[in-house]
Amino acid sequence: MRTKVAIIGGGPSGLLLGQLLLKRGIDNVILERRSREYVLGRIRAGVLEAGFVELMRTAGTGRRMEEEGFIHDGIEIAHGARMFRIDFRKLVQRSVVVYGQTEVTRDLYAARDAAGGEILHEARATSIGGAEGDTPFITFRQGGEQRRLTCEFIVGCDGFHGISRQAIPGKLRKSYEKSYPFGWMGVLSETPPVNRELIYSCSERGFALCSMRNENLSRYYVQCPLSDTPDDWPDDRFWEELKSRLPEPVAARLVTGPSIEKSIAPLRSFVSEPMRHGRLFLCGDAAHIVPPTGAKGLNTAASDVHYLYHALLAWYDRGDARTLEGYSARALARIWKAERFSWWMTNLLHRFPGQSGFDLRIQSTDLDYLAASEAAQTALAENYVGLPY
Repeated sequence: MRTKVAIIGGGPSGLLLGQLLLKRGIDNVILERRSREYVLGRIRAGVLEAGFVELMRTAGTGRRMEEEGFIHDGIEIAHGARMFRIDFRKLVQRSVVVYGQTEVTRDLYAARDAAGGEILHEARATSIGGAEGDTPFITFRQGGEQRRLTCEFIVGCDGFHGISRQAIPGKLRKSYEKSYPFGWMGVLSETPPVNRELIYSCSERGFALCSMRNENLSRYYVQCPLSDTPDDWPDDRFWEELKSRLPEPVAARLVTGPSIEKSIAPLRSFVSEPMRHGRLFLCGDAAHIVPPTGAKGLNTAASDVHYLYHALLAWYDRGDARTLEGYSARALARIWKAERFSWWMTNLLHRFPGQSGFDLRIQSTDLDYLAASEAAQTALAENYVGLPY
């Protein structure tokens, strides 16, 4: 098999890049190790930065997002019994869109099907070769058969556990990592959201987040020990704990119900440099992970897609290799800013084991300052809605 751009990974970043390239007549093939049903069944966050929204429009996949997505002009932050709002529209004249990652993926699949783009499902990439030359290739297994895909460029959108990052020689890679000593216990329920915008809560009992997918589908989280499992959190215990971490007026209007999905997510920060080796490029979780506190995971992948898409256009339209050569540096400059913001939000809102009285007073003072300072709120707002590409 041959193509121009081979993309490993059929999640949102791989599908989005593939669709953008197809719109410009650049042939590409996507290898996805899971079935389509599995990919569409994954439940993930859905807060989209302004830049992500614009990429969806450019890809021709924004119609349903614009019709069904929720425009959020701010977030609420609770600190004990008090709650204050960060007004994105007032502070930075931009907003975010809440639209589930599953729906983003569904829209991208539909567009690729309509365009005749090729996705090979249940195709597990096993090795990458020739990245330092002009004809790189991927070997993969599908249906018990070993196959080979030759191309001009390889893009690794295959996540933290994929093969793409490992294909960059170890002597050239440098990794930075921070693990957090807690996780998020998350529940999805067919109940109306407790608030029209997200609520981030810092309480004496730990962090909580009130989010949503649509008007009758809510997503809630509470900070929990890493040793916990979902079985440790029956529905009654979860709802009681969530209410205890919210201001009383919010807890009083919370509608509870049976959970339809329940999971615990660990929190960590991770960056691998560089994001390019020859004609192999990394994108999204293959190169970096952020804690979910700042809603940056899917959005950092989108910024990678933006930079790589324009670099590939420069190559195919003008034969300009400079933007491809500069991809890693440009992408990482923005990634590290997103890492800083997610780390800051995590430290601002969570309780850490072993925090001293001094640590707790500093955290409380930081929240008080944020509540009172327009400058501090503006800094949060411009990072949350997305720094410019």
